[in-house]
Amino acid sequence: MSAGFADIDWARPWLASIEARGKRWQAAALAGYDEYLATLNEDAAAASHVTGRGEALAFIAQEELPAGASYEGHIAQTGRVPTRHNLHDFFNGSMWFAYPRIKATLNALQAQQIDTLGIGPTRGGVRDALTLFDENAVLFACADPSLALALRGFRWRTLFVDERTAWGTRCEARIFGHALLEKLVAPYKACTGHAWIVEVPIDYFTLDDAARRALIDERVAQRLNAEPLDSRAFAPLPVLGVPGWWAANASPDFYDNTNVFRPGRRNR
Repeated sequence: MSAGFADIDWARPWLASIEARGKRWQAAALAGYDEYLATLNEDAAAASHVTGRGEALAFIAQEELPAGASYEGHIAQTGRVPTRHNLHDFFNGSMWFAYPRIKATLNALQAQQIDTLGIGPTRGGVRDALTLFDENAVLFACADPSLALALRGFRWRTLFVDERTAWGTRCEARIFGHALLEKLVAPYKACTGHAWIVEVPIDYFTLDDAARRALIDERVAQRLNAEPLDSRAFAPLPVLGVPGWWAANASPDFYDNTNVFRPGRRNR
Protein backbone atom coordinates (compact mmCIF):
# COMPACT_ATOMS: atom_id res chain seq x y z
CA MET A 1 0.00 0.00 0.00
CA SER A 2 1.13 3.57 -0.66
CA ALA A 3 -0.98 5.16 2.11
CA GLY A 4 0.96 7.95 3.74
CA PHE A 5 3.36 8.78 0.93
CA ALA A 6 1.03 11.44 -0.45
CA ASP A 7 0.98 13.16 2.96
CA ILE A 8 4.67 14.15 2.93
CA ASP A 9 4.92 17.94 2.94
CA TRP A 10 8.26 18.85 1.40
CA ALA A 11 7.89 22.44 2.62
CA ARG A 12 8.75 21.24 6.13
CA PRO A 13 12.21 22.65 6.91
CA TRP A 14 13.47 19.42 8.50
CA LEU A 15 13.04 17.67 5.12
CA ALA A 16 15.10 20.14 3.08
CA SER A 17 18.21 17.95 2.97
CA ILE A 18 16.39 14.99 1.45
CA GLU A 19 13.80 16.80 -0.65
CA ALA A 20 15.28 16.36 -4.13
CA ARG A 21 15.74 12.59 -3.87
CA GLY A 22 12.68 12.24 -1.66
CA LYS A 23 10.31 13.67 -4.24
CA ARG A 24 11.47 11.11 -6.82
CA TRP A 25 11.13 8.30 -4.31
CA GLN A 26 7.69 9.55 -3.31
CA ALA A 27 6.50 9.50 -6.92
CA ALA A 28 7.89 5.99 -7.38
CA ALA A 29 6.29 4.77 -4.14
CA LEU A 30 2.92 6.12 -5.22
CA ALA A 31 3.32 4.28 -8.55
CA GLY A 32 3.88 0.94 -6.82
CA TYR A 33 6.19 -1.22 -4.71
CA ASP A 34 8.22 -2.61 -7.62
CA GLU A 35 8.87 0.82 -9.12
CA TYR A 36 9.78 2.14 -5.67
CA LEU A 37 12.41 -0.56 -5.05
CA ALA A 38 13.79 -0.12 -8.56
CA THR A 39 14.24 3.62 -7.98
CA LEU A 40 16.01 3.04 -4.67
CA ASN A 41 18.34 0.54 -6.30
CA GLU A 42 19.13 2.87 -9.21
CA ASP A 43 20.24 5.49 -6.70
CA ALA A 44 22.17 2.93 -4.66
CA ALA A 45 24.08 1.71 -7.71
CA ALA A 46 24.96 5.27 -8.67
CA ALA A 47 26.08 6.26 -5.17
CA SER A 48 28.26 3.21 -4.40
CA HIS A 49 27.48 3.33 -0.66
CA VAL A 50 28.30 0.32 1.51
CA THR A 51 26.77 -1.23 4.61
CA GLY A 52 28.43 -2.21 7.88
CA ARG A 53 30.89 -4.74 6.48
CA GLY A 54 31.69 -3.10 3.18
CA GLU A 55 28.96 -4.73 1.11
CA ALA A 56 27.39 -2.65 -1.66
CA LEU A 57 24.13 -1.06 -0.56
CA ALA A 58 20.94 -2.39 -2.18
CA PHE A 59 17.26 -2.64 -1.27
CA ILE A 60 15.04 -5.73 -1.31
CA ALA A 61 11.42 -6.44 -0.49
CA GLN A 62 10.83 -7.28 3.15
CA GLU A 63 9.70 -10.82 2.31
CA GLU A 64 13.13 -11.57 0.84
CA LEU A 65 14.69 -11.50 4.31
CA PRO A 66 15.42 -15.19 4.98
CA ALA A 67 13.50 -16.86 7.79
CA GLY A 68 15.43 -16.67 11.03
CA ALA A 69 17.86 -14.04 9.74
CA SER A 70 18.36 -10.88 11.78
CA TYR A 71 17.59 -7.62 10.00
CA GLU A 72 20.86 -5.85 10.85
CA GLY A 73 22.95 -8.97 10.41
CA HIS A 74 21.52 -9.57 6.96
CA ILE A 75 22.28 -5.99 5.91
CA ALA A 76 25.87 -6.24 7.15
CA GLN A 77 26.52 -9.59 5.46
CA THR A 78 24.78 -9.01 2.13
CA GLY A 79 24.41 -5.22 1.73
CA ARG A 80 20.70 -5.71 1.09
CA VAL A 81 18.28 -3.67 3.18
CA PRO A 82 14.84 -5.28 3.62
CA THR A 83 12.40 -2.49 2.83
CA ARG A 84 8.66 -2.31 3.30
CA HIS A 85 6.36 -0.10 1.25
CA ASN A 86 5.75 2.38 4.06
CA LEU A 87 6.91 5.73 5.42
CA HIS A 88 9.07 4.24 8.15
CA ASP A 89 11.30 2.43 5.68
CA PHE A 90 11.11 5.31 3.20
CA PHE A 91 12.85 7.59 5.69
CA ASN A 92 15.23 4.82 6.73
CA GLY A 93 16.36 4.49 3.13
CA SER A 94 16.71 8.26 2.86
CA MET A 95 19.19 8.32 5.73
CA TRP A 96 21.42 5.76 3.96
CA PHE A 97 21.99 8.49 1.36
CA ALA A 98 21.99 11.55 3.61
CA TYR A 99 24.44 10.09 6.18
CA PRO A 100 25.94 6.92 4.68
CA ARG A 101 28.87 6.64 7.10
CA ILE A 102 26.69 6.96 10.19
CA LYS A 103 24.24 4.36 8.85
CA ALA A 104 27.05 1.95 7.95
CA THR A 105 28.65 2.41 11.37
CA LEU A 106 25.38 1.79 13.22
CA ASN A 107 24.84 -1.33 11.10
CA ALA A 108 28.36 -2.62 11.80
CA LEU A 109 27.96 -2.07 15.54
CA GLN A 110 24.56 -3.78 15.58
CA ALA A 111 25.93 -6.74 13.63
CA GLN A 112 28.88 -6.98 16.00
CA GLN A 113 26.53 -7.14 18.98
CA ILE A 114 24.45 -9.81 17.27
CA ASP A 115 27.56 -11.88 16.51
CA THR A 116 28.66 -11.64 20.14
CA LEU A 117 25.39 -12.02 21.99
CA GLY A 118 23.01 -13.53 19.46
CA ILE A 119 19.34 -12.65 19.12
CA GLY A 120 17.44 -12.81 22.39
CA PRO A 121 14.13 -11.56 23.78
CA THR A 122 15.77 -8.19 24.51
CA ARG A 123 18.42 -6.25 22.62
CA GLY A 124 20.61 -5.32 25.57
CA GLY A 125 21.86 -1.87 26.53
CA VAL A 126 24.23 -1.25 23.62
CA ARG A 127 21.79 -2.41 20.94
CA ASP A 128 19.01 -0.41 22.59
CA ALA A 129 21.14 2.74 22.40
CA LEU A 130 22.08 2.04 18.77
CA THR A 131 18.42 1.52 17.89
CA LEU A 132 17.44 4.70 19.72
CA PHE A 133 20.00 6.63 17.67
CA ASP A 134 18.84 5.07 14.42
CA GLU A 135 15.15 5.65 15.10
CA ASN A 136 14.95 8.93 16.99
CA ALA A 137 18.21 10.90 16.91
CA VAL A 138 18.47 14.61 16.18
CA LEU A 139 21.98 15.75 15.31
CA PHE A 140 22.57 19.01 17.18
CA ALA A 141 25.49 20.67 15.40
CA CYS A 142 26.97 23.24 17.76
CA ALA A 143 29.92 25.63 17.70
CA ASP A 144 29.09 27.26 21.06
CA PRO A 145 29.46 25.12 24.21
CA SER A 146 27.05 27.34 26.13
CA LEU A 147 24.24 26.30 23.78
CA ALA A 148 25.03 22.63 24.30
CA LEU A 149 24.90 23.24 28.05
CA ALA A 150 21.52 24.97 27.68
CA LEU A 151 20.20 21.95 25.79
CA ARG A 152 21.50 19.49 28.37
CA GLY A 153 20.20 21.68 31.19
CA PHE A 154 16.65 21.96 29.81
CA ARG A 155 17.05 25.73 29.65
CA TRP A 156 14.52 26.10 26.88
CA ARG A 157 14.09 29.87 27.01
CA THR A 158 17.83 30.36 26.83
CA LEU A 159 18.13 27.99 23.88
CA PHE A 160 15.03 28.97 21.91
CA VAL A 161 14.19 32.55 22.95
CA ASP A 162 17.21 34.39 24.37
CA GLU A 163 19.61 32.75 21.89
CA ARG A 164 17.20 32.59 18.99
CA THR A 165 19.61 34.32 16.62
CA ALA A 166 22.21 31.61 17.30
CA TRP A 167 20.22 29.13 15.24
CA GLY A 168 21.82 28.88 11.83
CA THR A 169 24.95 30.74 12.94
CA ARG A 170 26.17 28.84 16.02
CA CYS A 171 23.89 25.80 16.18
CA GLU A 172 21.36 23.86 14.14
CA ALA A 173 19.32 20.67 14.35
CA ARG A 174 19.23 17.91 11.72
CA ILE A 175 16.84 15.02 12.11
CA PHE A 176 18.46 11.64 11.58
CA GLY A 177 16.01 9.21 13.18
CA HIS A 178 13.73 7.72 10.57
CA ALA A 179 10.94 6.93 13.05
CA LEU A 180 11.01 10.57 14.14
CA LEU A 181 10.75 11.70 10.51
CA GLU A 182 7.77 9.40 10.08
CA LYS A 183 6.05 10.95 13.11
CA LEU A 184 6.67 14.42 11.72
CA VAL A 185 4.62 13.71 8.60
CA ALA A 186 1.79 14.64 10.99
CA PRO A 187 3.57 17.01 13.42
CA TYR A 188 2.44 17.51 17.00
CA LYS A 189 3.82 19.80 19.68
CA ALA A 190 5.09 17.10 22.03
CA CYS A 191 7.09 15.30 19.32
CA THR A 192 10.53 14.89 20.89
CA GLY A 193 13.82 13.63 19.51
CA HIS A 194 16.97 12.41 21.22
CA ALA A 195 19.58 15.08 20.56
CA TRP A 196 23.16 13.97 19.94
CA ILE A 197 25.52 16.93 20.27
CA VAL A 198 28.05 17.26 17.46
CA GLU A 199 30.82 19.81 18.03
CA VAL A 200 31.55 21.74 14.83
CA PRO A 201 33.83 24.69 13.98
CA ILE A 202 32.21 28.08 13.56
CA ASP A 203 32.92 28.07 9.81
CA TYR A 204 30.65 25.03 9.53
CA PHE A 205 27.81 27.54 9.24
CA THR A 206 29.32 29.05 6.10
CA LEU A 207 29.17 25.67 4.28
CA ASP A 208 26.42 24.50 1.96
CA ASP A 209 24.08 21.67 2.95
CA ALA A 210 26.06 18.87 1.31
CA ALA A 211 29.31 19.95 2.97
CA ARG A 212 27.62 20.23 6.36
CA ARG A 213 26.17 16.75 6.06
CA ALA A 214 29.53 15.33 5.00
CA LEU A 215 31.28 16.89 7.99
CA ILE A 216 28.66 15.62 10.44
CA ASP A 217 28.61 12.19 8.79
CA GLU A 218 32.36 11.82 9.28
CA ARG A 219 32.51 13.17 12.84
CA VAL A 220 29.61 11.16 14.19
CA ALA A 221 30.76 7.93 12.54
CA GLN A 222 34.23 8.37 14.02
CA ARG A 223 32.82 9.03 17.47
CA LEU A 224 30.49 6.02 17.35
CA ASN A 225 33.46 3.84 16.47
CA ALA A 226 35.65 5.34 19.19
CA GLU A 227 33.43 5.09 22.26
CA PRO A 228 30.57 2.86 23.45
CA LEU A 229 27.16 4.37 22.82
CA ASP A 230 25.11 5.01 25.95
CA SER A 231 21.51 6.16 25.93
CA ARG A 232 22.39 8.67 28.68
CA ALA A 233 24.45 10.60 26.12
CA PHE A 234 21.27 11.93 24.50
CA ALA A 235 19.34 15.04 25.49
CA PRO A 236 15.60 15.42 24.80
CA LEU A 237 14.72 18.01 22.17
CA PRO A 238 11.08 18.97 21.42
CA VAL A 239 11.61 19.42 17.71
CA LEU A 240 8.81 21.89 16.97
CA GLY A 241 10.58 24.28 19.32
CA VAL A 242 13.44 24.71 16.86
CA PRO A 243 13.29 28.31 15.57
CA GLY A 244 11.99 28.44 12.03
CA TRP A 245 10.52 24.93 12.14
CA TRP A 246 7.02 25.82 13.36
CA ALA A 247 5.21 29.12 12.91
CA ALA A 248 3.70 29.17 16.41
CA ASN A 249 7.11 29.11 18.10
CA ALA A 250 7.73 32.69 16.96
CA SER A 251 5.85 33.63 20.14
CA PRO A 252 7.77 33.10 23.40
CA ASP A 253 4.51 31.82 24.91
CA PHE A 254 4.92 28.68 22.80
CA TYR A 255 7.56 27.48 25.26
CA ASP A 256 5.39 27.93 28.38
CA ASN A 257 3.90 24.43 28.11
CA THR A 258 5.87 22.50 30.74
CA ASN A 259 4.32 19.22 29.62
CA VAL A 260 6.42 19.61 26.46
CA PHE A 261 9.26 21.88 27.52
CA ARG A 262 9.90 20.15 30.81
CA PRO A 263 12.22 21.42 33.54
CA GLY A 264 13.81 17.97 33.58
CA ARG A 265 17.15 17.30 35.24
CA ARG A 266 17.98 20.93 35.94
CA ASN A 267 16.13 20.58 39.25
CA ARG A 268 18.19 17.57 40.31
